[in-house]
Amino acid sequence: MPVDIDATVIANRRLSADYNVLSLAAPEIAAAARPGQFVMIKPGGLDSAPLLRRPFSIFEVLRDASGRPSGVSIFNKRIGAGTTLLSRVEAGTRLPLLGPLGRPFEPVDPPAEAWMIAGGVGLAPFVTLAAALAARKTATTLYYGARKADELYCVDLFEALGVTIVLATEDGSRGIHGRITVPLEAALEARPLGNPVKLYVCGPTPMMRATAHLADVHGRACDVSLEQVMGCGLGGCYSCVVMARPAGGGAAHHTRTCIEGPVFDAQRVVWDAVAGH
Repeated sequence: MPVDIDATVIANRRLSADYNVLSLAAPEIAAAARPGQFVMIKPGGLDSAPLLRRPFSIFEVLRDASGRPSGVSIFNKRIGAGTTLLSRVEAGTRLPLLGPLGRPFEPVDPPAEAWMIAGGVGLAPFVTLAAALAARKTATTLYYGARKADELYCVDLFEALGVTIVLATEDGSRGIHGRITVPLEAALEARPLGNPVKLYVCGPTPMMRATAHLADVHGRACDVSLEQVMGCGLGGCYSCVVMARPAGGGAAHHTRTCIEGPVFDAQRVVWDAVAGH
């Protein structure tokens, strides 16, 4: 069950003018969090606007000196009023925090491999997944793409977990020149079908749609984490609905991302009905 607490900001680490990592003391949420789950955070603090909370994937599970879960972090990009507030918040500030919420990723075990495909802020759910895979000794690769080199962040967190890194930038300033689906497609084509691999994807809708198609063509399991706008995170407001097919088959219907997701089997999602960004 999710818990609703007033979490104290531990640190606000600025990565660039638009990106920051916000760390919050939240041991109850950290102890219960699973890879791919999210929290709802009120950016303006206890008594300030905006009134509605914002959804963020749990970026890291923080631990104290003894290794016990002590808090969580979020990976924030400054876009609107709420994310701007979160980019400026200072240590010691208390922010209402609800979580953990949503359907998590299911890490695979060896001999299967895990390939994580991230674009932009779609990197957010993958540190916790990489840690869970490392604990299982599952060979893991991160395919991480952005428009340019200075929009690739926190690669060191994945290197520390033993993850193989494949980078791509659209302007060619770092890694492979092009979209991240270019090296992914090449890797899928080169991999024998008898060698199991599962894809985990989060990022811009066109990238997720393209990756879902590649997974289908090559007969690979693929889970996507959808980045829908949410008002409550508990299924009450219906602001996060997407068209998805039932897990057992049948006609597509409106599905609440906060309840049945944010993680979905990619083949369940009706991609033509998902708003792109």
